[in-house]
Amino acid sequence: MEADPDRIVADGQLTMTDASWEQAKSRAAVIGALAKRRVTGIAAADEAAMKLGVSRRHVYLLLGRYRQGSGLVTDLALHRSTGGKGGNRLPEQVEEIVRGLIRRRFLTRQKLSVAALHREIIRACGLQGVKPPTRNTVSRRISMLNPVEVGRRREGPDAVRPLQSAGGDVSMIRSILEQVQIDHTVIDVVIVDERERQPIGRPYLTVAIDVFSRALVGLVLTLEPPSAVSVGLCLAHAVADKRPWLEHLGVEAEWPMSGKPKSLFLDNAAEFKSEALRRGCEQHGIHLSYRPLGQPHYGGIVERVIGTAMRKIHELPGTTFSSPEERGRYDSERMAALTLPELEKWLALAVASYHGSKHSTLGQTPAAVWAAGITATGMPAVTANQTAFLVDFLPVIRRTLTRTGFVIDHVHYFANALKPWISRRDSLGQFIIRRDPRDISRIWVLEPDGHHYVEVPYRSISNPSVSLWEHRQALTRLRERGAAQVDEATLFRMIDQMRQVSDTAVKTTRRLRRETERRKQAKDPHHPGTQSSQIPPTLAVPADGESGKETAVQPFEQIEEW
Repeated sequence: MEADPDRIVADGQLTMTDASWEQAKSRAAVIGALAKRRVTGIAAADEAAMKLGVSRRHVYLLLGRYRQGSGLVTDLALHRSTGGKGGNRLPEQVEEIVRGLIRRRFLTRQKLSVAALHREIIRACGLQGVKPPTRNTVSRRISMLNPVEVGRRREGPDAVRPLQSAGGDVSMIRSILEQVQIDHTVIDVVIVDERERQPIGRPYLTVAIDVFSRALVGLVLTLEPPSAVSVGLCLAHAVADKRPWLEHLGVEAEWPMSGKPKSLFLDNAAEFKSEALRRGCEQHGIHLSYRPLGQPHYGGIVERVIGTAMRKIHELPGTTFSSPEERGRYDSERMAALTLPELEKWLALAVASYHGSKHSTLGQTPAAVWAAGITATGMPAVTANQTAFLVDFLPVIRRTLTRTGFVIDHVHYFANALKPWISRRDSLGQFIIRRDPRDISRIWVLEPDGHHYVEVPYRSISNPSVSLWEHRQALTRLRERGAAQVDEATLFRMIDQMRQVSDTAVKTTRRLRRETERRKQAKDPHHPGTQSSQIPPTLAVPADGESGKETAVQPFEQIEEW
């Protein structure tokens, strides 16, 4: 039999260079996929050999070593020196104790903790008269285990389905922001308006979670149903420094998890397949992948976090619980007490608490895993201008330029920046325009060269900021009254009349109170992704690679009990 030239004899990651560690991870990805097959044929072995740059026989040697080991990345590391005198490897006797107890005691349904495992290793080493490893060494060994194999052995096969790809193979996530999952939910609590503190219904939550660290990187609370804008707002929150937002909320907490994701994993809802999201991700080099149809268990990591959050929210006043049966005779609207900003503050505190709580699957806190990821890969790219980032994810409209600017749904837009294009408008064709449905008082027009967006406001500066929802309601009212033609002046007069009715009826009508809060939220410059009045007139298209009543917060515990 051919000798195994790469047999590992050193103490794993502790004595490996960065290059060796990266090569071992690459090997684990290829060999781990082969190991799941009952039989590895010559064709599959040759394909793996091509990927790894080794011989077919060497592939079989690596495969045997991987199956005999504990699923460690270091099982496939390059041959290293034993270290000699003063080397920092574990003695072979201690190595066998650690590996054996990990396999027999940690990778079982008993779900022994790392601390308990370390105590057993100390006892076993004491019986054999050898020096035990430190707990940090044991923890590092655990962190190098295949997460799917750990979950399968400790929790069962159903628990690891969310970690698997569409083809059933392991989706190996090796670094922070390598994959981010996003999902929405309606929150199980009724909130109140800020003026009268009367109930206005349930808000919507959109969250983004980093799969590698299980840290939440983005969160948006809105009164709007889930849409492409919700996704854009959540992404804008994820890529920005969260300190200004936390200061605005009055929250003294750490939330350092920010950065542009390398890929998004989403379900098949319409808002996740919009042109706005697709073009935005292409612009920023973010890969999009979707949950396989008919296989709802894929992508369950973010859903588990949302489910845990809802259980904590059931402790808040005004909760609707998960079902009428669970709610019983509890009057959610009468007990409602929190405004939207107060609920947002509660969520921010709860997320900070969750990041500092030990994760049952990771064996450490999400904050610690995130910090380790920063050490390994460096600080991720963070945007300094959320609005510029958000524009790339707003709904797309195409219009031709006229001598007076653009006309969109009976509303005229103009800026001096358009003048150089007007004279040659016939040769330019249709422009790509982005519009925020929450506030249509301005649009962003992509320059003909495709490098910058130009902000273009209403042509008539006397018109108020309105949402697309108000705009459409006004059009509906005008048509109901038999208006044969609609012009801009008529449209905004109808919007003004609707707002006057809203202001007089807001004390008694929950729907109108809710609409008032929606308008207020859209104008809040501190809300994640919301437009500020201090937006620069020209937005560069990023190049690739770039107070009220407080409620006690309890930490999110036992997220994803796998």
